[in-house]
Amino acid sequence: MAGLSSGQRGRTLLPLHKTHPPRDPHAHTSYHTLLPNRTEELRPKTLYAGTPAMANKGPSYGLSRQVQDKIDKKYDPELEQRLVEWIIAQCGSGVGKPGEGKHGFQDWLKDGCVLSELINSLHDGDKPIKKIQSSSMAFKQMEQVSQFLNAAEAYGVTKTDMFQTVDLWEGKDLAAVQRTLMALGSIAVTKNDGTFRGNPDWFFKKAQENRRDFSDDQLKSGKNVIGLQMGSNKGASQSGMSYGRPRQILNP
Repeated sequence: MAGLSSGQRGRTLLPLHKTHPPRDPHAHTSYHTLLPNRTEELRPKTLYAGTPAMANKGPSYGLSRQVQDKIDKKYDPELEQRLVEWIIAQCGSGVGKPGEGKHGFQDWLKDGCVLSELINSLHDGDKPIKKIQSSSMAFKQMEQVSQFLNAAEAYGVTKTDMFQTVDLWEGKDLAAVQRTLMALGSIAVTKNDGTFRGNPDWFFKKAQENRRDFSDDQLKSGKNVIGLQMGSNKGASQSGMSYGRPRQILNP
């Protein structure tokens, strides 16, 4: 301790390699100060208008790839053209036209606005979807598609013919989207209430109920009739047939 002044005595001096610069209490470490040059890189890039890349699932491999390939093969490009013509004829030119291929078809429908216009055009009076608003937010687009699905089910489309929201929004099964639209068009043609626009030959008519009412006398008389499900009541019978002489048993 020799050579130290009286003010330095009694204090422990830290080694130089352990000393730290004084910290400013008002300094704030933020995301941008840590990565000042990578701010643009970390922002989600967009693949489609208003759609962040993080919302789209990456490519699949192995067995998942094989299953997805089989699903993709069910997509019918010719049916796509027919559906596009019907939607434009039904809703008007205000809905625009899709781009080329199934990805253009997906982008055209994925925000749910065109589908909502379609289901509303099949109702004369009260519209099932009150508000149709385009949005760049993913959950808003999927909510609009869900409203279309609920309205289509109420219109008469069965659950087995209904696609799921992810089938359209993520492009998992666009053939299911075609199936739903074909079922919707078939019901519109079958109802024949004057709201359908386009060529009725684009869709097939669904089977309709043929209800019959019988009186009590008709029901009672039907109980005496032998149904053909039980066999024929006409034709050959065993009446008059002979199988030979019976065995004769004689006592000696």
